[in-house]
Amino acid sequence: MTTFEESAAPARGPQVRPQPQDRRRTELAGFLKACRARVTPEEVGLPPGLRRRTPGLRREEVAQLAGVGVTWYTWLEQGRPINASEQVLAAVAGSLRLDATERDHMFRLAGVRVELRPSPAHPNLDPSVQVILDALAPLPAAVCNTRYDVLLHNAPYESLFGADRPTAPHGTFNSLWCTVTAPVCCNPFLNRDEELPRMVGVLRAAYGKHVGEPVWECYIRELTLASEEFRELWARQEVAPARSALKVFRHPVVGELRFTAAYLTLPAVPEHYMVVYTPQGPQDRERVERMAALPPRPPARCPH
Repeated sequence: MTTFEESAAPARGPQVRPQPQDRRRTELAGFLKACRARVTPEEVGLPPGLRRRTPGLRREEVAQLAGVGVTWYTWLEQGRPINASEQVLAAVAGSLRLDATERDHMFRLAGVRVELRPSPAHPNLDPSVQVILDALAPLPAAVCNTRYDVLLHNAPYESLFGADRPTAPHGTFNSLWCTVTAPVCCNPFLNRDEELPRMVGVLRAAYGKHVGEPVWECYIRELTLASEEFRELWARQEVAPARSALKVFRHPVVGELRFTAAYLTLPAVPEHYMVVYTPQGPQDRERVERMAALPPRPPARCPH
């Protein structure tokens, strides 16, 4: 016999999981409320007013500052499925005094494409980064950007590549430039033929975020003019992910060195990474320790 409570209970159907866009709207609603609560009226030139039940700005004040309707902003903060243009969201970001990271976060939650800003050619890296690189010795290690500019490196890295390395036209130690311009006969990068297509594919993937930027366009143009091999690889339109890779070098004193190149991201500096070369075997470890103990001397040429 079925009781009343059993007949009145809703049927148990399949659970409907929240869609990604629903989760983003919920996250956006919480984020906007938190940002609104931390901005005082005085900070944006408004009178403090009376009987404020909660800290920060009221919804109607944010709407007024952004030049949008109160109802529209209320719906945005409630996580309702409404359309939001880049221009309107930028006005809301300004009203809430969001910094660049917060602004990009809000855009992503709202489902609006974030406009990529050109990264500085020479960012201010914290001095502790060089301390970390030096502490990694005898392992060769460096900090590079996605154009393969080497911004910082330690002494073993310098010993591996040499002081007479070719310099790119923009005056920076650039490992890809060294790889494609140094003659094969005196290039210590022994597995260059296998690794160079991958390096160009990684560059192509990074370039996709910076098409049209003068620094990037000039860099690609210089590479295509300097190397027919690069031109051919670039024309393939192949992209590749950054991943650990085998690097084989020929050092003029200690001989052949086989490394695994590991790439570590630097969250504080977008599109920059630390690369660390770890020896593959005991013989490689012994040779890299010998290399690190040598006085500075330039190997023949520069690979990556």
